[in-house]
Amino acid sequence: MSAEELFSAADLEQIAAHGLELTEVQRQLDLFAAAPPPAELVRPCTVGDGIVKLDEPDLVRLAERYENAAACGRAMKFVPASGAATRMFKSLLATRGRFAGPDAPRLTAEACRRDDACADVVRFFTHLDEFAFVDDLRNSLVAAGTDLEHCRRDGFWDIVLEHVLTGVGLDLASRPKGLIPFHRCGDRIRTPLAEHLAEAAGYVRDREGRAALHLTVSPEHRLGFADALAAATAEIGAAFETTFTVDFSEQHRSTDTIAVDLDNRPFRDEAGRLVFRPGGHGALLINLAKLHGDLVFIKNIDNVVPDRLKAETCRWKKALGGLLVEIQDEVFPLLRQLEEQPDDAAVVARAADCGWRYGCIELPAALAGSGTVARAAFWFERLHRPVRVCGMVKNDGEPGGGPFWVRDGQGRVTPQIVESAQVDHDVDLQECAWLAATHFNPVDLVCGLRDFRGRPFDLSRFVDPATAFISRKSAGGRDLKALEHPGLWNGAMARWITLFVEVPLPTFNPVKTVFDLLRPEHQPATL
Repeated sequence: MSAEELFSAADLEQIAAHGLELTEVQRQLDLFAAAPPPAELVRPCTVGDGIVKLDEPDLVRLAERYENAAACGRAMKFVPASGAATRMFKSLLATRGRFAGPDAPRLTAEACRRDDACADVVRFFTHLDEFAFVDDLRNSLVAAGTDLEHCRRDGFWDIVLEHVLTGVGLDLASRPKGLIPFHRCGDRIRTPLAEHLAEAAGYVRDREGRAALHLTVSPEHRLGFADALAAATAEIGAAFETTFTVDFSEQHRSTDTIAVDLDNRPFRDEAGRLVFRPGGHGALLINLAKLHGDLVFIKNIDNVVPDRLKAETCRWKKALGGLLVEIQDEVFPLLRQLEEQPDDAAVVARAADCGWRYGCIELPAALAGSGTVARAAFWFERLHRPVRVCGMVKNDGEPGGGPFWVRDGQGRVTPQIVESAQVDHDVDLQECAWLAATHFNPVDLVCGLRDFRGRPFDLSRFVDPATAFISRKSAGGRDLKALEHPGLWNGAMARWITLFVEVPLPTFNPVKTVFDLLRPEHQPATL
C-alpha cells in the first residue's frame, strides 16, 4: 500500500513535525513487512579465537602509549544517561497499595510464603541503613512530621516506601539513574554522574588537567543534570585537581520509529494519531557522531564503583585505549601508502596481513587474480574505517549480549556483539552457539572516530541496517510491534574494525536493581 493510501494530510503533518522524512517512515514499514533476518552465529568468540588476552607487560606498554595520546587532549567519555531508575525499584513498586498501616507482620508472612515482591520489601528494610540515600530519606520523613525509626518499629513500611519511591519524598523511581545516590564517600554522597567525573579524572584528563565528558539525557531531566553537575564538578574537580568540560545532548525525535499493529499497519492511539516510539540506543549514533571526537570511551551510566576500586578500572581503560592507538599507529601510515603507492605489492601485502589480524578480513575470491592496484583499493576501503576496542568479561550469568563470529548477508564472517533478541533461539545450531558463549558484553569500549587525515568519520556509512530488530509491546491495552534501530554497539558498529579484549570481572559493576547497591563493591570498605 502506498504512503498516499496509508497516511492522511494530518498524518503527514505529524510525521514532518516529528522530524521524519516520509521515505524513512516507508522504509520502517517495509522492515515490519519483511522482518530483518536474525543474526547467523558461527561460533562464540573465545580467548585466542576472537578475544585477545593481555598480560602484565602488555598492560604497562599500552597504558604508556595511551597516556601519551590522552595528554594531547585526544580522549573523552560518552555516557548514555537517559534511562530512568524505574526498573531499579520494580519489585518495590509492585507492592504499592497492597499494605497499609502497621502491616510489617503480614508483609513478612507474605514473604515467607515466597511472594518475591514482598520478600524484596523485607530485604529492603532489613538493609535500609546500607543505602546511600538513607539520610535523605530520614530528612524527608522528618519534614512530613514522622521519623524513620518510628515507621520501621511500628510497621509503617508503606509510608517509608512512598517517601522512597514517589514525589511525596525522594521520588527515586522517577529520577534518572544517573542522579540516584549510589555511594558514600566519607561524609559525602556520590551519584553515578559524580562517579563518572571521578573516573574520567583517572584516564581522560589531558596534561593541562582537563577532562571532557558527554552525556545523553532525557529532555525532562536535563535541568536536573545541569544542577547536579554544578555541585559535582566543584567537589570532584577539587578532589582530583581536574577541570571538567561536560555537555549534554538528547536523543533526536527524528530517530523515533513508527509503531504498527499486528497486521503491520500504522498503530494509532485513541485519538487516531500515529504512535512513534524511541528507536533504542542505536539512535544515539547521531549524538556520538556529532561529537567529532577522537578517542571516545563509551560506558553505561550505572557501571561505576567507589574511589577505592577505580584504580583497576582506570588501568584497564588505559590498556584498551592504548591498544586502539597501537592499531591506528599501524593502520594510518598504511592507508597513506595505499593511497599514494597503490601499485606497491609489498604495501598491499602488509595491508592484507593487517586486515587479517584486525578482523580476519580476507581478499574475496573474485579479486584473487586481480592486479595490485585493484587489491590496494580493496584493502584501503576495508581498513579506512572507525576502530573500536571492546572489553569483554567472562560470562557470569548476567543477561545480555556477547561477542560472536557472525556471517553477514555477503557470506563474510566478522566479530560482532550480538544481543539475545537478534538470535533465532528456535534453531538448534543457533541456540547451541548462543549457550556456548564464554564472555559477556559489559559495554566497555573505546572508539577511534577520526580517520588517518584527522577527519571525523561519517558513522552512518558503517551501520548494518539488517540488524534492526522488532519486538512486541503494548499501548492502551492493545498489542503493537516496535522497531529498534541497529544497537549502538551492535549493528550500528557492525562494519567497524573491531577487536575484543578480555577484561577482569571486577571492572564490571552495574546497578540494575536497588539491591545491587548492597554488593561489597558498592559499599564503603568498612561495611
